Amino acid sequence: MTNLQRSFVLGCSALALASCGADEIASPGTGGNITINNPAAPTPTPTTTPTTTTTAAADCPFIADPQGLTDRGTISGPTGSYRLCQLPARFNRSSQLAFTPADAAVLYLIDGQVDVGTDGGPAADASDGLSDTNIVLTIDPGVTLVGLDASYLNVNRGNQIQANGTAARPIIFTSQQNVRGENTDTSSGDWGGLILNGRAPITDCLSNTAVPGSVDCEREVEGTTTPPRYGGNDASDSSGSVSFVQLRYSGTVLSNGDELQALTTGGVGSGTTFNNIMSFNSADDGVEFFGGRVNIKGLVVVGAEDDSIDTDTGVKANLQYVVAAQRADVGDTIIEADSSNTLEESTPRQNTQISNATFIQRKNDDQVVRIRGRADYTLANTIIVDGSSNGTACLRVDTAETLSRAADGSIDEAGPVRFESVALDCATAFRDGSGTTAAGVQAQFDAGSNNNAAFTNTLSMTYINGANEDGLVAFDPTALSSFFDNAGFVGAAQAGDTRFQGWTCDSSTIAFGSNTGACSSLPVYTS
Repeated sequence: MTNLQRSFVLGCSALALASCGADEIASPGTGGNITINNPAAPTPTPTTTPTTTTTAAADCPFIADPQGLTDRGTISGPTGSYRLCQLPARFNRSSQLAFTPADAAVLYLIDGQVDVGTDGGPAADASDGLSDTNIVLTIDPGVTLVGLDASYLNVNRGNQIQANGTAARPIIFTSQQNVRGENTDTSSGDWGGLILNGRAPITDCLSNTAVPGSVDCEREVEGTTTPPRYGGNDASDSSGSVSFVQLRYSGTVLSNGDELQALTTGGVGSGTTFNNIMSFNSADDGVEFFGGRVNIKGLVVVGAEDDSIDTDTGVKANLQYVVAAQRADVGDTIIEADSSNTLEESTPRQNTQISNATFIQRKNDDQVVRIRGRADYTLANTIIVDGSSNGTACLRVDTAETLSRAADGSIDEAGPVRFESVALDCATAFRDGSGTTAAGVQAQFDAGSNNNAAFTNTLSMTYINGANEDGLVAFDPTALSSFFDNAGFVGAAQAGDTRFQGWTCDSSTIAFGSNTGACSSLPVYTS
């Protein structure tokens, strides 16, 4: 496998240190020039270039919902013509969006806010005066849904989505521009995104009289014009299943100034299944998890224009096999953990644990990873690479308590931020935070096992481990949770690993190969 690299020299000399600013101070012992091998953005070769084009279906398929599908005519692009079938504003009966082959091609249109069921409130037993509608929206493998402008699909509490593609036929949420062939590798923000709401515990309650984590603690979905609510006290609640799904060109700015991200979860419970999800070129965050319980194996975030992975309001999250790659000079942090506010001591306290991740930063910014809000956080078996031109610090941790507070189950405190088998390839490994110093962050980093703050990556295809990565000693993440696999390696993927193939798409930012082809085009299935 070809090793794609570019090498250059980064550093701040003593003379130029002032121009780095107070927030750009290097950690002790990192003076002088540092040579870093950064993975180059690949030039992808689409691996499933259509050999045929689609022909629009004569009419829209049947669905069980009484409102049915509205025929919005046809739409055409480089991959052929499609019948555009608009979803109802609200699914009031369990329905299935069926796959249609190339000779009767259909795209399902999301226009405005499309609700799955009606909100059943924070409790399942109707004690809140609301009754569950128990609507299930099933989406077949290979189905493509397209959104308009600020449109989004919202799953209300007490209802479910079953959007389960396959590695060979992922479900794709995208935009009309993508269908018409108008998008490039830098396009974004064409439509809203996918939102799942549940009844698991959250913090930062809408009512200032509600107890955090209780059935009365609810919030409204960020970035929506008519906000649905989420939250409750059922940690095992299920909002359905989402697997082998691509979310492309999302993140539209709404009239109230908020933005939607590709995938938003609010208070979803551990009964919700997430596997193999790709966010591509979201105009806001790639994914954002508000409270609840989120468990994902297989997460790809490419080209997010804000944070790649944002976690907040008491979420308990376990993420494994994660690739996050920014476009050149676009985006904020790869990781943003929680918000700093007066509610930091509320419980449940955020506890996010990530294992087997590869993060590629390509923007000159403040930091790659920022952990704040006194969140509990663990990074294990993770490789962080700064590929920006001027150098961006790998790690920032805010507040002294985040670095030093002892574990205490009585206040849902898991202990200080934790690093296990983490490799940093950044000109500056650590930086000062709010109430912390780079030296303090480094001390906590050094307290973990098998960490390396002076790593030189040998990644190929941007995310595939090379010789240096293979030489790293892995941490057993099953010590953190039984959710995790003991993969036995550091990073998202070893050489020969095909876990990200099939269900992904390629761009100039990162190419996974043997998949649906270019993100700027649609796959065509003949049967």
